[in-house]
Amino acid sequence: MVSIVATIKVKPGQEASFEKVAKELQDKVAANEPGCEYYRLHRAPEPATYVFIERYKDQAAIDAHRKTDHFRALGKEMGQFMDGPPQVLVLQEA
Repeated sequence: MVSIVATIKVKPGQEASFEKVAKELQDKVAANEPGCEYYRLHRAPEPATYVFIERYKDQAAIDAHRKTDHFRALGKEMGQFMDGPPQVLVLQEA
């Protein structure tokens, strides 16, 4: 199993717009990616900060996720609301 923790800072005042697109992506991942076991958006305690927590069966499932049309399109759309690139932590299950 591989887990990803992606921390995202959002531009002030763009939280609702970001959440709308991020939740659409969350729903599409759940409906279309059998290799992804968990993909959820969380609000962090810091203002305008979100965390995606993701869990995949293996690296192939991550690669497939990154190639999907919904990830590419909605990821690009989310980018307009982000205040810089996400901080991404990839964890291998022990």
